[in-house]
Amino acid sequence: MGHFASMVELARLLVDLHSELSITVLILKINPDAQVAAYIHSLTASRIKFIHLPQPETQKDISFSNHISNLQAHAPLVKDATNNILHHSSSRFIGFVFDLFLTPFIDVGNQLGVPSYVFYASSAAFLGFQSHALALQDEQNVNIVELKDSDTEFTIPSYINPVSSKLFPTILLNPESNSMATTLVRWLRKAKGIMINTFWELESHAISSLSNGSVPPVYPVGPILDLERKSEVHQNSDIMKWLDEQPPSSVVFLCFGSGGNFNEDQVKEIASALEQSGHRFLWSLRQPPDPFKGPMASQTDYDDASEILPEGFLDRTHGIGKIIGWAPQVAILGHAAIGGFVSHCGWNSILESIWFGVPIATWPLYAEQQLNAFKLVTELGIAVEIKMDYRIEVIGNGEVEILRAETIEKGIRCMMDKGRDARKRVKEISEKIRRGLMDGGSSHSTIRDFINDVMG
Repeated sequence: MGHFASMVELARLLVDLHSELSITVLILKINPDAQVAAYIHSLTASRIKFIHLPQPETQKDISFSNHISNLQAHAPLVKDATNNILHHSSSRFIGFVFDLFLTPFIDVGNQLGVPSYVFYASSAAFLGFQSHALALQDEQNVNIVELKDSDTEFTIPSYINPVSSKLFPTILLNPESNSMATTLVRWLRKAKGIMINTFWELESHAISSLSNGSVPPVYPVGPILDLERKSEVHQNSDIMKWLDEQPPSSVVFLCFGSGGNFNEDQVKEIASALEQSGHRFLWSLRQPPDPFKGPMASQTDYDDASEILPEGFLDRTHGIGKIIGWAPQVAILGHAAIGGFVSHCGWNSILESIWFGVPIATWPLYAEQQLNAFKLVTELGIAVEIKMDYRIEVIGNGEVEILRAETIEKGIRCMMDKGRDARKRVKEISEKIRRGLMDGGSSHSTIRDFINDVMG
């Protein structure tokens, strides 16, 4: 959903900037998502059309090992849908834009003789990491899977500081998923260009490093944010009413994204940390998905969260804290009462937090989030660390670490009490990010450059 919403917002930007441009979004049923369906239903975008492709009979179960073969099963459907569009339209077909996870479809573009571009929903630094990791494996014979228990440091051009292998994504440290990930990056290198959801003022070093020819030409077009969600939240809702009653910059907001949930032991440690810190808090607490609904099932809200919280916690924190389920994150981060954000460091969440000038306490969980946390704390100075190398994904027979209350409390206190430098820095970048999207700004100009390149 995070990738999809950003891509649709980009599509809206493109059609707004060029009156003759129209966009068709092809939606695959590799992993049907009710959130995606509801999001599409809510859209009123002119010159953007959505086509749902059928599910191929040969599709296999959703897993890393089956991802590429599932894409191969969908390829004829993508090609047929595109030919059907061409047959019924007098418009000139100028190209494809694919998500990173769909880069093997570049072959469809090649067959149809049209250019393919990629929309990259993560940072420029991580794009550089992925390209460098592929070079390590292909050119230097480094077996990244064997680094899962090591603390080896690597010099990676897209990062200013050396990067420890402890921060490498689990997807590369697992032999099954490593193969899939490297295949996607090999295809990405065949694209004509890459639009990245970032901006020059945030990642000038990383963006500059990508000009070495390791990847196709890049277009930093971000931040691509769905800020309309902020206005959709009724300002008289229970959450917003509670925030209205809190002093400015006094509330710690905890939210861990669509895949961020914890077991009961970890929930109790978080609760203890919040209580001991004494800070006001708003905590989006959600329960893990039903394991019988498959590996990609969505998490849900608790019917009664008190059942997994420490006894008496809700009574003791009444008045200074609020437990919620699903969170309207954009609306909350934009509220004056929010003073800090305990985050899983997903890239969309980072961009939203920067947009509203809210400092972050980093608690990465999966994907590239450990490297995002490293960038925020070590290279940008706009966040404080709770734990940078934490991960909920288990490799082999290991157990998920329980982060103790003392560690969590220390990070919260640092962010709220001592994080003046991070707060000042993030507000400075927030001002730059807004200027970058204005007419003549860095990202606005880059989007226009992309349109001009594509339109020929």
